Amino acid sequence: MRSRLWIVLAGFALWGAALGGRLWQLQVVDHERYDHRARDQQLEEIQLESPRGTIYDARGRELAVSVTVDSAFTVPGEIDDPGGFAARLAGVPGVDARRIARAAERRSKFAWVSRKLDPPVARELRERALGEVHFLEESKRYYPMRKLAGPVLGFVGVDNYGLGGLEARWEKTLSGDRIDRTLLKDARRGTLQAPGLSFRDAEPGGDIHLTIDAAIQHLAERELARAVERHRARGGTVVVLDPRSGAVVAMASEPGFDPNRFEDFPRERWRNRAVTDAYEPGSTFKVITAAAALESNRVDPSDPIDCEMGAIEIAGKTIRDHKPFGVLTFREVIARSSNVGAIKLGRRVGGPALERTIRAFGFGRPTGVDLPGESAGLLGPLEGRAWAYASFGQGLAVTPLQLASAFAAVANGGELYRPYVVSRVVRDGLVEEFHPRPTSLGRPIGAATARSLERLLEAVVEEGTGKRAAIDGYRVAGKTGTAEKIVNGTYSTELHVASFVGFAPARDPALVALVAIDEPRGLYHGGDVAAPVFAAIVGPALLYLGVPAERAPEETPAPVASVAAAAAAPAAAPPPAASASDAGRLPDFSGWSARRALARSAQLGLEVRLRGHGFVRHQSPAAGAPLAAAGGRLELWLATGPTR
Repeated sequence: MRSRLWIVLAGFALWGAALGGRLWQLQVVDHERYDHRARDQQLEEIQLESPRGTIYDARGRELAVSVTVDSAFTVPGEIDDPGGFAARLAGVPGVDARRIARAAERRSKFAWVSRKLDPPVARELRERALGEVHFLEESKRYYPMRKLAGPVLGFVGVDNYGLGGLEARWEKTLSGDRIDRTLLKDARRGTLQAPGLSFRDAEPGGDIHLTIDAAIQHLAERELARAVERHRARGGTVVVLDPRSGAVVAMASEPGFDPNRFEDFPRERWRNRAVTDAYEPGSTFKVITAAAALESNRVDPSDPIDCEMGAIEIAGKTIRDHKPFGVLTFREVIARSSNVGAIKLGRRVGGPALERTIRAFGFGRPTGVDLPGESAGLLGPLEGRAWAYASFGQGLAVTPLQLASAFAAVANGGELYRPYVVSRVVRDGLVEEFHPRPTSLGRPIGAATARSLERLLEAVVEEGTGKRAAIDGYRVAGKTGTAEKIVNGTYSTELHVASFVGFAPARDPALVALVAIDEPRGLYHGGDVAAPVFAAIVGPALLYLGVPAERAPEETPAPVASVAAAAAAPAAAPPPAASASDAGRLPDFSGWSARRALARSAQLGLEVRLRGHGFVRHQSPAAGAPLAAAGGRLELWLATGPTR
């Protein structure tokens, strides 16, 4: 009996030893292997992008923000009826139900259903999925002003990486850290987010503040789009700079795109034409030839130049003017845009000196702007007769930004500044980068030459080819251009680039603007096509900026001001709040500044036509009239000096 007991005890001891050994092996020796298998079975780790930094305009308006949206995923192994699942989800926008069903048949562990859903789509998906679809919060890029500055801002992909424009160029600044998310599966194979298992919270990227003013950007895009439509053109570009610093105030490309849905637009619309597209500038380039001539001290604005009735032969090739001219002064050569006269100026300067001046203005190399994809243009040695063609803007190619920057150097007295778009970077409330002062790239011309060019370019607008660029109350300096495009190696007589580049006020410039219209139909000269667009943009922009008029306004009405631009601009002093009795009626604008009146009118949804400069003296409809009587329009007559 006792021997049996010992045998039983020995058996239990052996069983216990075996069990203990097995437990030791499972929990100690093979712990890591089984822990890994358990985690692999119970947990799913994914990486998400944290919110990107915000992009602001020059006045703090949001141009690109990150918003929180739902992303849908599923664990295909949980789906018992893949066919029924696919049928329920069929028709939900952005959902490929068949792909999910195929993943379910393979018993995959994790599959995205759709990323970064719009709220209505997320609601529909929740209703149809019957618990078989789960949701995570993700960050999605949103552009509240839609198409505004689309090619400049660029866009981001579904994984929050910048794929164009500023979003790509400033990717390291705007992007935040990755967020690691852990998903936990319960005993019933259900899947739920486990916030406690997330190792990090979102670290948003840095914010960038631009030099671009959304109000002037809107104005530039609106007027450019109207011109392209009016002239049935292929496209167009506008660049507006602050000549005192090189800051880009507006940069428009037409046709553009909405970065919120960039995939709906052709890829060619994504590019920023102002920095990527190079073209022959034509007669706008004559200002560079004039600069070289003045710097050489070999010509005076009053010197006569024989334009030989519009034709000259260079190395066996005849070059003609757009109309025959006889003897013109240097000043008239620029005002009337004579090719023959420009060639004779170039001959006086000489090819090597002309090339040095051209390169000193920054042509033939990128400007260094903080935007991606910039072209250097095209500038070869001015050998043979190349100097003659270059003297009137043929045989070389420039970008709109290069040419605008060169005119800015003329406007500011001879300093070439590097153009820039980002004024500062802010992270966690602290400024990391900023532009404390303009970056000079050198002085291509002296101050005296710049002043002489200013007078020459004023004559272009006052009595030459650029009359339609005139702005009531301001002196304007600028140059027209009508460049023939090259087709199959020869210059086309049908396809042109019509352009105008100028600045205002001429004697103390606040803005430089370039307008280029690609392949206009019908009218095609720069003075007819591009010059009016310059006036329509720069005139209201000067009012918006509060730039005082240089001279008394004429009787002709000023350009229609932009309601959207005025809405975006803070008033010089906030308009008084309307009382209950004033609701639905026009305020009394008497004595208000133009800027303040524009801001209040925009709040009321009115498009304003301004006549004159200064402070409001009269309005139509009258103060107190029902808003409905205005028909969405308001006329304001202004005069210098406040009335009260």
